[in-house]
Amino acid sequence: MSTPISSIGVGSGLPLNELLEDLRRAENAPLAALQTRADKESARFSAYGTLKSALDAVSSAAQALGKGETFHAVKANVTGDTFTATVNAGAGAISGNHSITVDQLASAQVMASGRATLEDSTKPVAADATGTVNATGTVNLSFTVGTGAAATTHPLSVNANASLQDIAKAITDDADLNFSATLMNDGEGFRLIISSNETGDANTITGISVALAEGGTGDISSLENILAYDADNADPDGMNTTVPGQNAKATINGIEVTSQGNVLEDAIQGVTITLNKEAAAGAQPDSLQLSRNDAVATTAVNNFVSAYNALQSTIKSLTSYDVDAQEGAALSGDSLARRAQSQMRDALNGLAANGVTLSSIGITTDHTTGNLVVDDKKLNAALTENRAGVEQLFAGEAGLSKRVTSAAEVFTKSDGLIKTSQDGIERTLKLLENQYDTTQDRINQKMETYRRQFVQLDSFMAQMNGVSSYLTTQLSMLNNLSNSNKQ
Repeated sequence: MSTPISSIGVGSGLPLNELLEDLRRAENAPLAALQTRADKESARFSAYGTLKSALDAVSSAAQALGKGETFHAVKANVTGDTFTATVNAGAGAISGNHSITVDQLASAQVMASGRATLEDSTKPVAADATGTVNATGTVNLSFTVGTGAAATTHPLSVNANASLQDIAKAITDDADLNFSATLMNDGEGFRLIISSNETGDANTITGISVALAEGGTGDISSLENILAYDADNADPDGMNTTVPGQNAKATINGIEVTSQGNVLEDAIQGVTITLNKEAAAGAQPDSLQLSRNDAVATTAVNNFVSAYNALQSTIKSLTSYDVDAQEGAALSGDSLARRAQSQMRDALNGLAANGVTLSSIGITTDHTTGNLVVDDKKLNAALTENRAGVEQLFAGEAGLSKRVTSAAEVFTKSDGLIKTSQDGIERTLKLLENQYDTTQDRINQKMETYRRQFVQLDSFMAQMNGVSSYLTTQLSMLNNLSNSNKQ
């Protein structure tokens, strides 16, 4: 920043402020040169980042061509509407036909409590007909979930004067219990509705006990009448299951399959089956056809070609030179960018596997632009007739995938050529910053010296102007006196 210049030149009448500004502009010329160089280095740093991103994109696209699932992809075709199916990428799904009947959908348990004697859901449930709570302390609720050896018990405590709203909130807020609760007014009173957050018979409440904790006193029979539950001996007027929690059941290729939920994972290897509705009684099974999906491979090939061509465009843009403006792009004349371009091309040159080449499957190079061009018809025919050969060309030990990723890694890895170049630029920028600060300090000191000298000059000139004015006045008076004596 420039050092503020106080107003000088008033005493002398000389344009000293303007002269100082002219000197400042002349002295700042080295700063402008340093800033210009720093801007160019920063542009190079960003350009290397752009180049790395383009190389990473080519490498990622090449890696996709090196995966077995790219050339062994399977697609699902479903007849009927009782289920849908999705093939999981890389999970080993195999082509084939399957018959599936959805016998039963999984459902989540829903329970309804006995009706509260008071219509106000915010009043204590344990109150008697007069609204008086005849109990004190804590009430322990114990929920048994599941049956047999797999059953678990979940304790939950509420205050003896808790309302239905309080109990509903406590159940919902207990993440370990994994049930939700709300209230319903059936027209005669409030009921507590408890629903499982998951489907299946393992996620059903089979028992609820209600008891006063140690130290508590009083009568909580009204609360027991509303909440207590035993699946084997349910009270019709108390807590009951209104929607049973049940497992999904399906018959796949004549074999019964059960699941806690309506999504079947790997009942058929590599396939996720989602059950939508139960089959009508006596209906024929719906079918699932798994067949090879060459579209995955053609998409991967086209993605690689697009990434490769984008890299060519990026390098061209970063290394171009504008003849009219006589100005080069950030990496104009840069050997690293050209080297990257050359090595990417070399990775494709001479590529072959058992007689299969890029050109033989429809991938050629436009000699004008250097871009790759895909003949989709020829590529699809090659995949249909010789998928193994095409896979070897791309995913083999000496295939395109490994050759391209290895070539790109030389530039993009953490200690690669691009990172090394960027580190050098950062060091250069730091040196330029230090030079700029040092030069600026030197200029400020010089300008301060100029300013002090100009202040002294201004003061001296002001004094000289005063003496000149005094002498001029005195001489004028003497002349007037002389003229008066002559008369």
